[in-house]
Amino acid sequence: MTAATLLASCGVADPQAWRQDWGQRLASWRRDGEPEAVAALDRAHPSLVEGFWLPLLTALEHRASGGPVVIGLNGPVGAGKSTLAQVLGGLAAQGGLRLAVASIDDAYRSWEERRRLLVGNPFGVWRVPPGSHDPGALATALATWRTGGLLRLPRFDKTLRGGEGDRCGWSEQKADAVLLEGWLLGCRPLPETGPATGLASLAEAANLDLSAAEWAWLPHWNRELKAYEPLSRALDGLWILRPVRWTLPLRWRLQAEAQQRHRSPDGGLPATAVKDLVRSSLGSLPPPLYQDPLLDAAAGVGVLDGRRRCLWSGTGAEARAALAQLSLSSSLSAIG
Repeated sequence: MTAATLLASCGVADPQAWRQDWGQRLASWRRDGEPEAVAALDRAHPSLVEGFWLPLLTALEHRASGGPVVIGLNGPVGAGKSTLAQVLGGLAAQGGLRLAVASIDDAYRSWEERRRLLVGNPFGVWRVPPGSHDPGALATALATWRTGGLLRLPRFDKTLRGGEGDRCGWSEQKADAVLLEGWLLGCRPLPETGPATGLASLAEAANLDLSAAEWAWLPHWNRELKAYEPLSRALDGLWILRPVRWTLPLRWRLQAEAQQRHRSPDGGLPATAVKDLVRSSLGSLPPPLYQDPLLDAAAGVGVLDGRRRCLWSGTGAEARAALAQLSLSSSLSAIG
């Protein structure tokens, strides 16, 4: 059941009428919507659809009635951000809202730049950690769009360069609202010095499961986050998808790659590459240091179990108490 406080924050005065209205809209969209997106909706657990997806779209529709709006969606690898975006794009169009769905991964730097900037990193990856992206390109695109221009976004193809990916042009579209998803969204650099708030002190207190080399790179990743601050300021709100355990993103991503290989023998990444990518996301931005601080100000939070069912959803103001009640942990004791 969706928290009444979350629905109220989305502009819903009558939760029962809201559910009835969405029941009718979903039935209509299942008849007339794009088959692939409808199938994605049907694969999602009802608790996730009602508890998080529909409140998020409701918030977008409510906020867009007052002018251009940008909502950020933060969540780890495998949490279903891309599937959510696919479904919400179709549902929004049915309701008359031109919703542009974008990813921070659209702004990955060129292959040459990433090869230069990420050389020697302890995870051995060429994308994912802070510094992989050009967040200024997205911030500039959003600013131009808000003044009445087209939304012009960079495009990135992860299949190029032998799976390392590269830029592949630009896209342009008209939009009333933007849903921007990505693991880095909202994260801010921490002070590197200070007895109580310094990065080293906070990292030690969090009992992170990192190698010596990974520890040594934490200040580098932290400094790279400064370039993302203008993009964070461009958001009108932040929603968060959070796993019940931080071991789940690896499982989710391995499952997705296995499904991709089943559809295409040449598709999907090998398990070792998947583990490196997931570890790089959690190890370069450890959740206790960078994700937990986002909770308090989040507009909406959804907590997922291993089957991506929504165990709880509500506002950020309620999230910490809910997490404590669920006995959740931000430990990285087994990130892969």
